[in-house]
Amino acid sequence: MKWRGRRQSRNVEDRRGRRIPRAVGVGGGGLGLLVIILLAFVFGVDPTPLLDAGAGTSLPGSASNWSEPSSRTNPAEDERAAFVSTVLADTEEVWGQLFAEAGQHYEPPRLVLFTASVRSACGMAQAATGPFYCPGDRKVYIDLSFFDELQQRFRAPGDFAQAYVITHEIGHHIQTLAGTSQQVHAQRGRLSQREYNRLSVRLELQADCLAGVWAHHAEQRFSILEPGDIEEALGAASAIGDDRIQRSAQGRVVPDAFTHGTSAQRVRWFSRGLDSGTYAACDTFGGGAI
Repeated sequence: MKWRGRRQSRNVEDRRGRRIPRAVGVGGGGLGLLVIILLAFVFGVDPTPLLDAGAGTSLPGSASNWSEPSSRTNPAEDERAAFVSTVLADTEEVWGQLFAEAGQHYEPPRLVLFTASVRSACGMAQAATGPFYCPGDRKVYIDLSFFDELQQRFRAPGDFAQAYVITHEIGHHIQTLAGTSQQVHAQRGRLSQREYNRLSVRLELQADCLAGVWAHHAEQRFSILEPGDIEEALGAASAIGDDRIQRSAQGRVVPDAFTHGTSAQRVRWFSRGLDSGTYAACDTFGGGAI
């Protein structure tokens, strides 16, 4: 992916190297971090729905958009931070333009870099939960060591695979701005877990599609793609499908526990957004098969 020499976003909070005291629960809901971590590893669960019982809580954070990296970081990780900041800037350009064309104003999220654990408006989270978006403070959180896991555990190497992960989380921000996330989360408690999981799958697949929309317009605007980039993104989408993760973790697949979609579904919806470049093409809630 061609990314060097272009604008980096200032909507970054660098909290790397900060140590946060462990919490016994999340958002006051009594659900321990151990449960969050186990769900994330075994089922590939997005922590956002589990964490957002604490959304809206006022928590200490950076007062400015950007804070200087910790002296404990290393050049290789700082290179990753620069990459993430550039991808975030690209999303600001692309979604800013698309919102403007629709007569709307785009409010970009902030991206928080952290080490090991982090406190957000959705509660405490560990690096083991993976990257996540918190609707309570409209921030994306990522421990950059996840990219090592993406390459080693999921066998999905490459910078465009990493860009896919970031832009998927930005997709959740778009869903929050559109009100889609709120509508889905409002169904918690009204539906059975099985039925709610099905809604969650549609939400996640739409975020995959929105990542594809970003890639479509980023290529048109910045000519970012290099040979093999699309294959990297598709490889990452396939690697983190619920069926593949469950089979690897427990030796069997439990479709009723899916929360993100199968490998084939994730690849298909990212590709749909990439090919179309339109938000309308990402209607996973239309009632049809996904």
